[in-house]
Amino acid sequence: MEKVKQSPKRVFINNIDSYSSKHIAKFVSECVVGTSVDPDGEMESEEEERMKSNSSRATAFQVVGSVSEKSDEDRPHVLEEYLRLDRDELLPKLMSCDVIIYNISQHSEQVEEALWAVSALHNEMGNFSGPKTFILISTVMTWACSKPVDTDDVELPFTDQIFWRRRAHPSFKQHIDLEKKVVKMGKTNRTLFSTYVVASGLQYGMGEQVFHFFFKTSWLGQEPQIPVFGDGSNIIPTIHINDLASVIQNVIEHQPQPYYLLAVDYSNNTMENIVKTVASALGPGKIQKKPFEEAFLTKDLSTTEIDSMLVNLRMEGFHVKELFSINWQCESGLVENMELVVEEYRQNRGLLPIRLCVLGPPAVGKSTVSKQICEHYKLHHITLKETISETITQLENTVRRFDPDAENEDSAAEAQDLLNRLKDSMEQSGGQMDDQLLVKVLKVKLMSNPCRNQGFVLDGLPKTFEQAKELFSAEEDESEDGTSHISSHSKKIMPEFVLRLDATDAFLKDRVMNLPERLVQEHNYEHEHFLQCLASYRENNMEDETVVNYFDEQDMTPLNLEITSSDEPDCLLLMQKIYDTVGKPRNYGPSSQEVEEENMRKAEEKLRREALEKAQEEQMEVEEARHRTARWEEWTNGLEEVRQQEEELLEAQSVPMRNYLLEHVMPILTQGLIECCRARPHDPVDFLAEYLFKNNPSDY
Repeated sequence: MEKVKQSPKRVFINNIDSYSSKHIAKFVSECVVGTSVDPDGEMESEEEERMKSNSSRATAFQVVGSVSEKSDEDRPHVLEEYLRLDRDELLPKLMSCDVIIYNISQHSEQVEEALWAVSALHNEMGNFSGPKTFILISTVMTWACSKPVDTDDVELPFTDQIFWRRRAHPSFKQHIDLEKKVVKMGKTNRTLFSTYVVASGLQYGMGEQVFHFFFKTSWLGQEPQIPVFGDGSNIIPTIHINDLASVIQNVIEHQPQPYYLLAVDYSNNTMENIVKTVASALGPGKIQKKPFEEAFLTKDLSTTEIDSMLVNLRMEGFHVKELFSINWQCESGLVENMELVVEEYRQNRGLLPIRLCVLGPPAVGKSTVSKQICEHYKLHHITLKETISETITQLENTVRRFDPDAENEDSAAEAQDLLNRLKDSMEQSGGQMDDQLLVKVLKVKLMSNPCRNQGFVLDGLPKTFEQAKELFSAEEDESEDGTSHISSHSKKIMPEFVLRLDATDAFLKDRVMNLPERLVQEHNYEHEHFLQCLASYRENNMEDETVVNYFDEQDMTPLNLEITSSDEPDCLLLMQKIYDTVGKPRNYGPSSQEVEEENMRKAEEKLRREALEKAQEEQMEVEEARHRTARWEEWTNGLEEVRQQEEELLEAQSVPMRNYLLEHVMPILTQGLIECCRARPHDPVDFLAEYLFKNNPSDY
């Protein structure tokens, strides 16, 4: 008889934009109901699962949920998103769902809303259109202060069969109170409204959250030792986020009788084991134990995360083990599955290495370009000289630290042997190294954690086709069963981008001629030696087997860049073309300290610029004032000269008149005035006129 096709269950999950709920929502949305296990707990065959998957795809869960803030993140697996709904608006949304999941394992501020939600739904049971399931995802921190199961056997684990004996951490009292209320409200009518509490171990995988500090610190590679807060002997109950989601899926599908379940994997890893494994997989491989109080001084760790990492619980999920056939992703825990978890961490956070190879003739600018690329993308600059020097130093340190009582005699002997071979090879070949040793040294460097994490720029390496072939070609490794497989090492160090710089010989010779003597000595660009290197490069690149040809054979097309100028604008255009080709950086970006330092640098630069502009303005004002003064002096001097010229002209023009007056007018006029003064007439003007008329010389 053909089964009736069921409608998809509508599932609500809170805070689907947070780490935990986001991955649970994605996992649940991709599930097909009833295809994980049959009712008897046996896995279905691949053919049965495929046929059911194709025929009953409509039975997949429909996920809706709340988000804490608006974002541009695309979540195609979520049917509806609810942003900051008040409770009157949210309740109808919950009533329309078959399953309501509240995750409080990450955000304690959701405890109050979860309590309201389960209470409101419990009060509305009479209005349900069908059975509903409420699942509370809590945390093992509600067990943190529990007394041992057996004081005589401290290794006896806690199980969910004795959940009533749990005692919460002081900071998680609200969580355990909510757990009890959720369980109680599910007992009213389990057929209509069933409730479950899933106490989750510390979650890991898919980019990390609780353990992110240790992953990030290791990945950045800026610390020689990764800190372990406390003595590190505490056992951390954990679970991969996808395994937690699988437990939730099984609870929804199978509606088990037990209403309290522990969701933890099968590991009993200590905090020291976890941090040491992370440090080895991503970082320096060394740890340093610090007082747990120092954890509170770490900006990247919240109080909740610190409390969680100090928990000491040996736990076993009895009900999950007995009732469900979970298709575990990391059943054996974080430490045993570190390679998988690290790859998830890199992929989910976009921390993918950028690997470049910069080729070109001597003096074309390979090192300058390489350094700028490394600075822009925070990559590691790989040069042959520095790599050899670093390798010799490391080998000498290994030999020097050799402890006869320790079990490292073979590694010390191997280090001594390689050190001797390196020195002998360089002495016999005049400072050069044979290809076999060179490739070995480069491979070790490129396979180091820093290069695998951030990436690298090979500066002028490899130099020949054979070196490239030995360095990057895949090798066949024989596995334990005798079969061979291609080594993944070559894939991890193969450059993604190959940049081929070139310039004319005349340009290169001119550039070297104008280099400072210090740089000439540093790069060994003495005239004769440089010409030999240039000629050798040109000759080698005329052959059929060149480094560029090797990359062509690997279907990698080099980016050819012709260098025609050393001017700054042209260099900026060149670098921008490279940045456009490589794309955006794939790292954490600047840290908060780097941002602060950059802001301070910008502020200081702004102050300097403003001070310079002000000084320039003041200088311009002084210059303008001086020009005005000079122009005023010039103008006043010109006026004085004109006045003097006018006076001289008037003086010259007045001489004939003055002579005329002195000769013909002034004598008789003077005599008349004298006579007028003597006589003192009543009308002196008339007297003077009459006198002049009587004594006019023209009458003589």
